This record gives sequence, C-alpha cells and structure tokens, in this order.
Amino acid sequence: MASGGAAKAPGAGYYQYPASYGAGGAGDEERRWWPWLVPTVLVACIAVFAAEMFVNDCPRHGSALGAGAGCFAEGFLRRFAFQPLRENPLLGPSSVTLQKMGALNWAKVVHEHQGWRLISCIWLHAGLVHLVVNMLSLLFIGIRLEQQFGFVRIGVIYLISGFGGSVLSALFLRSNYISVGASGALFGLLGSMLSELIMNWTIYSNKAAAIITLLFIIAINLAIGILPHADNFAHIGGFASGFLLGFVLLARPQFGWMERNELPQTNQPPKYKLYQYVLWVAALILLVVGFVIILVMLFKGKNGNDSCHWCQYLNCVPTSRWKCNT
Repeated sequence: MASGGAAKAPGAGYYQYPASYGAGGAGDEERRWWPWLVPTVLVACIAVFAAEMFVNDCPRHGSALGAGAGCFAEGFLRRFAFQPLRENPLLGPSSVTLQKMGALNWAKVVHEHQGWRLISCIWLHAGLVHLVVNMLSLLFIGIRLEQQFGFVRIGVIYLISGFGGSVLSALFLRSNYISVGASGALFGLLGSMLSELIMNWTIYSNKAAAIITLLFIIAINLAIGILPHADNFAHIGGFASGFLLGFVLLARPQFGWMERNELPQTNQPPKYKLYQYVLWVAALILLVVGFVIILVMLFKGKNGNDSCHWCQYLNCVPTSRWKCNT
C-alpha cells in the first residue's frame, strides 16, 4: 500500500514563472493537466477484477479446501462469490484462477516462455481488499502527479515501474508461488516523487519537510512488505525503476527558488542546470543496464535466492507469530 499523504509533500513550494514569461499573465502558475489516465487505469483494474471473479465461479468450481468449505457471500453474489476466507482472506478468487488469468509465476515465465505474465500480473489483484487498497493509493498519488506532469510521462512511469517490479519479483519468486498486483507500479510513482524532489531541488521552499515526509512514507510502505504474502521484491523493483525514471522524465527547467516577489522580471526562460543533465544521464544508464542484467539472469533460468540467501529477508522476516514459507 502506498499512503496518500505522500501526494501532498512535493506540491509545496513550487516556483512561478515571472509575469513577463509566457502568455498567461501575472497570475499564471505552471501548466496543470486534466487527469484522465489514472481514473482510466482504476476502471480497468476494477473491470479485470470483475472478470477474475466471473472466471473463478466459486459455486461451480468449488474450493481447494474441499466440498465442506462454502463460498463466501454465495447467496448474494452467486457466480461472483469469493473463495472461502480460509483459502483467500482478501475476498478474491482462487490461485488457480489467478494463474489462468496471467499471474506471475517463475516456472511459467522461464520454462514455458510466458513472458507476457510480467505485464498481465500488474492488472490482476488477489482480492477485493487488495484492489481497494491499491486503487485508493493510485488515486492519492497518481492524480496529483498526472496533474503536474501529464498522462504521457506518468503513464510511462507507471507501466515501466510495474514491469520492473514484475521482473525483480520473478527473479526471486519461488517456483511454487504466484504474484499479482499493481503495487510495483504504485511504488514506482512514489520513487518518481522522490527523484523529482531531488532533481528539482532548487525550486522547493520547504525542502526538509518534503523529503522527510516522503522518506517516512516510503519506509513505512516498504516495511509493510516484509509481512507474509506481500511481494516486497515487486515493491523494491517498482520503486527503483520509478526512482530512476523520475530523473529521466520529471526534470523541470528553473531559475532557482525565490520568493514570489523576487522572481526575475525577464523574458529569458528558465534553463536546466548542469546537475540535472548529469543525473539524467546517470539514471538512464543505470535503468537500462539494470533491466538488461536482471532480464538476462531471469531468462537464463537463474533464481535470485540461489545466489543471495539473505535476500529472502527483504521479502519476509519470520517471527514467532508467522512463518515465511507458508
């Protein structure tokens, strides 16, 4: 889950262009975009979940727990009834249905050459609870970003971050496990917010408050990922992809931050700074090299757990209250 509070942090302290720059007049601020992509993604995810439940058809196909386990809310939802809560406490379909619909599975991606699952799994959700949490996070984070940067850049970040989360997840996914959800893409949006703050550092008035708030929210969400059944590798892969993409796509030309009454009265447009060009090149190289290395390892049949035994603790930390291999 990605908290909605993060969406407000980067918005404070943006500069305004001087009155003489552009045709908008003295009161105009940076361009605002009408957000339509994020609501479209939300509707698409809801439609896909409805399709999951239609295909699942619990009353007809039953439960892996046996004939004695009744479908949840069968009398009300009928064909769209959820699997028994003991099988899926998130109010959703069976794992068999999720695999049929395109869930991420290491063996199917590597040995059966079903690489399309690296994309399809982003649109699937394990249950109604999973869907609601992710879609609320998407609204809180995505709407603000799309208003500021437009649908093209935010759409690219969302899709590539989701793919990046899937790739890293597949590399470390146990062969008998599956993974679904938009969390990697959502963490990519969070990562892009952090890199945008760094990339456009000079245009913020309350730098410390913005970065502390954002880092706190990111840390909390990554910490939640070490609980059982949460795919933290998808979170980490999505966050890293979005973080690098933010440097590439979200740079703003700037004068440097000033009080509004101190903005330079000039016809010269703001310019990109040298450090922005350096960060842009470095991020693009790291992004491309990272994807190439991980994809080569994945399709050569490597499993990250074999060469990094401690990495499992990034995904789940066993305690006296739960185990990580169930």
